[in-house]
Amino acid sequence: MVRVWFNHWFSTSYRLIELMKQDNEEEIYVIASNKQIDSVIQKVCDEWYQDSLADGEEYLQYCIDFCREHKIDVFVPRRKMVEISQNRDRFTDIGVKVMVDDYEVIKLLNDKVATYDYLRDCEGLNIPAYRMVNTADEFEAAYAELKKDFDQVCVKFVKDEGAMSYRRIIDHVDRFKRLRIYPGAEITYEDYVGALREVERFDDLMVMPYLPGNEISVDCLNTEDGLIAIPRFKGSARHEKIVFDENILAMTKTIMERVDLQCPCNIQFRLKDGVPYLLEINTRMSGGLQMTCEAENINIPNIALNKVLGKHIKWSYEPTEKVVSYIEIPKIIR
Repeated sequence: MVRVWFNHWFSTSYRLIELMKQDNEEEIYVIASNKQIDSVIQKVCDEWYQDSLADGEEYLQYCIDFCREHKIDVFVPRRKMVEISQNRDRFTDIGVKVMVDDYEVIKLLNDKVATYDYLRDCEGLNIPAYRMVNTADEFEAAYAELKKDFDQVCVKFVKDEGAMSYRRIIDHVDRFKRLRIYPGAEITYEDYVGALREVERFDDLMVMPYLPGNEISVDCLNTEDGLIAIPRFKGSARHEKIVFDENILAMTKTIMERVDLQCPCNIQFRLKDGVPYLLEINTRMSGGLQMTCEAENINIPNIALNKVLGKHIKWSYEPTEKVVSYIEIPKIIR
């Protein structure tokens, strides 16, 4: 039996846990925790706990104690992933393998500005223009500069997860039209500047051109048999299209060779005028990985688990275009 712990993962990891448990040789016993007491993940786990609300060193010690108490073999962190990577030796010392890459690369790739600067000289890779600001005055200057060359501008705090701080700046709002549609992440220039001026300084804020095309999400894993790299082209609805675009695959290979990630990861691009630009690199399994696995009949979570355990799982897939979607299934929590 292999005992695996997932800490504070998103709801779509329900299917990722199901896939990881599909092992031909070992019983995979999954323990999960989440700060949300009613997280649906508990319905797919063998054991379930409410995650600690602690932070910093206190949370790290909680994780170490949890692993020791529950005899964890493999820890799959999401919450505090960077800090856990930095302290991976403390888990190794108690016999726990951690599905996370080396701290230096994790720290780099979880800083969008540092990532762009690190990859800017890669041949054939398109990096969007950006400005970094910390005051409202700096934002106004950056916005004016970018607007000279681009139709629209968007913003996002560097320290962010799930794009919660992402906003697209618009010149004006049709307020009556807004009564009939969901406003999304749009905000007027005046409102955004007004919000920024409520504080003297703020954390690093990226100001970038808005890329209006489709998002392309590439699920990746380096293995003994080569790189798994499967691109999903996202549409406006629930369906996604698997397209093995040569340009996207070439850029993905370039990135993976440079950063040398060994755990499952996800690289995101977005199109502008038909040109794909790098958005970001997620140093964990993506929420949409289940779509990739279903479309190409490949079990990336289980391959990754066995890799961490020092085992090699042979894999293959046919690089053919497919359209994949998903349905929602209700689960009674309690």
